[in-house]
Amino acid sequence: MRILLWIIAVIALAVGLVAAAVHTSAGYLQIVWPPYRVELSLVMAFVLLAAAFALAYVSARLVAAMVGMPQQVREYREGLRRRKAHNAITEALHEFFSGRFARAEKAAQSAMALGEQPGLCAMLAARAAHELRAFERRDAYLAQGAAHLPAGDMMKAITEAELFLEERRAADALAVLQTLPQKHTAGLRLELKALQLVKEWEKSLAVIDQLERRRVFNGEQAARLRRHALAEHLHRRASDLTTLDEAWRKVPDPLRRATVVARAAAESFIALKSGARAAEIIERSLEQTWDSELAALYGACADADSDAGATVPRIERAERWLTAHPQDASLLLTLGQLCARQALWGKAQNYLDASIAIEATYPAHLAAARLHENLGNADNAQRHTRAALELALAKLREREDG
Repeated sequence: MRILLWIIAVIALAVGLVAAAVHTSAGYLQIVWPPYRVELSLVMAFVLLAAAFALAYVSARLVAAMVGMPQQVREYREGLRRRKAHNAITEALHEFFSGRFARAEKAAQSAMALGEQPGLCAMLAARAAHELRAFERRDAYLAQGAAHLPAGDMMKAITEAELFLEERRAADALAVLQTLPQKHTAGLRLELKALQLVKEWEKSLAVIDQLERRRVFNGEQAARLRRHALAEHLHRRASDLTTLDEAWRKVPDPLRRATVVARAAAESFIALKSGARAAEIIERSLEQTWDSELAALYGACADADSDAGATVPRIERAERWLTAHPQDASLLLTLGQLCARQALWGKAQNYLDASIAIEATYPAHLAAARLHENLGNADNAQRHTRAALELALAKLREREDG
């Protein structure tokens, strides 16, 4: 279009000049080229010059167009390829987030074949294949993507770690995350999940601290995760008293009083027949926050303690707690167990009956059955035993239904 406008402008200019020449001059132009001589009117000379210029200009443009045509064809084909690849990537993303993973994988393959963003398309195809449970194809896509991604790119590592975690391959995910040059937030979140799955609770504490500093978790969320990690860590250290005691000493004092942590420590010390340590932990925690489950565990300390004389001060302490929590069925059960250990049969029966009246539980009925066996009341012992079994079966059915 621009060329045509230039030609029209040149012709118009030539016509204008010719018209002006016609009005102002009637001369002629003589060209001598021995032995030839040509005479032309001035008007005709102008017309021929204009025609020659136009012809030369058009010829030059045609030659330039012919010379540049291969480049234009290449550019056109490249643009067409990019448009197709862009459409394929868009389709792959749309199908993936629409849950049509087979179509997403196919579209991502097409984009890869067109050479557009091969690393990104390979990761997308890998995710789609993973959702289709086609793990061999997934791993092949991951390998293809790695070949096209620059060194140090985190896309493959993060994608691989996420997919491994979904497959419950936490150890493999951790190995992949170790290759990251630096730990960014997404990598730390995946590392925490992997550490939790492999039960590396002590290592997970450091990751929780980092995520809290990066404001992934607020203070309350981080504290809850930290308490859970410490509780699980203590359970795993309950192989012997030395190992457990070393782990317990590393727990910060404020967290020692946390109910979840104290319960885990007490259960671990009770399992290792160290009732005195368990009782001390429970007492310190209950001074800060009352917890019925922890109060129920207090009664088990006597079974793990060889010192029978320690039971009396525990009864006195538990009775002081009872004045503040008179309707706590777990505390009444604990008092019944402690009194039975000291052969205080009347008090034990009263406490156990009161516990069952508030909340009938399997441990309470079982403790009452043992008490009546010691007292020689066979009928009452059988009644409480049947009640305990019925509650235990009901609990099992609830778990199966759930």
